Amino acid sequence: MAQPTAPPTLLVVSAHSADFVWRAAGAIATTTANGGTATVVSLSFGERGESGELWKEEGQTVGNVKAIRRAEAETAAALLGADVVFLDRGDYPLVMDGGAIDELTDVLRDVAPDVVLGHARQDPFNPDHGVASEATIRARQLASGAGVASGFRTITPPALLLFEPHQPELCGFVPTTFLDITPVWEQKLAAMDAMGAQGYLRQYYTERAGHRANHARRISGRSEIRYAEAFQRELPQVVDAL
Repeated sequence: MAQPTAPPTLLVVSAHSADFVWRAAGAIATTTANGGTATVVSLSFGERGESGELWKEEGQTVGNVKAIRRAEAETAAALLGADVVFLDRGDYPLVMDGGAIDELTDVLRDVAPDVVLGHARQDPFNPDHGVASEATIRARQLASGAGVASGFRTITPPALLLFEPHQPELCGFVPTTFLDITPVWEQKLAAMDAMGAQGYLRQYYTERAGHRANHARRISGRSEIRYAEAFQRELPQVVDAL
C-alpha cells in the first residue's frame, strides 16, 4: 500500500517586498490550495528603488515607505495563504553580509522546504536581484549541508527553481518548468492588486501569464491552461523512473 504523500512546503526568497507577487504568487497559491504551506522571505522592503510612486508624496519618509510596503506584502501573502518574514536588509544596494546569510539559512532550517524559489542569477537592470539569487543559493547549500552528515543542523536538500525575471531574454533565463496557475488566477490578481505602490506592473504580469500559458498549451496540448508561471530548474531532478 502506497504511503500518503505529505503536503508540500514551499519557501520563496524575494529581494523586495513585491517580487514574490509578480513572479510566484501562482506557485504560492497552488501550494496552499493543495494543502501545503508557503513562506515568503522578503530580504528588503524595496523602500528606495521599488517605491517610486510613494516618493512623489511631499514629506515622505523611509520609515513610512517601509510601513506601507510591509502592509502591502502582508496583505498579499495572506491572500495567497502564505506566511511572510521580513529581514529588512535595505535595497539599492541590497547587502547580504554574513549576518544576513545566517538569518536566511536559519529560516531555511526552520521551514525545511521541499521547494525553494528564488531570483535568476543575473539581472542587468536591477542590482539587487542577482545578490538575492546568490544569497538564496548559498543559504540553501549551508542549510542542507550538501546532503551529507554535518556538524550543523541540516535539512533534506530542497529542489531549487528560479522564477522569471522582468526581461528573461537579457537575464540568462531559460524556462524548464511551466506551472498552470489558472485555478488560482483570481488569487494572484488579488495579490497583485494589493501591491499599490507598484500597481503599474499588474498589466505586464497579467500579459506575461497569458504568454506563458500559450507556451504551456503548445508543449502539453492542455487547452484548458489560460495562465501560467515559468521557472528555471537550477539543479537536476532525481527520479525513480522517466
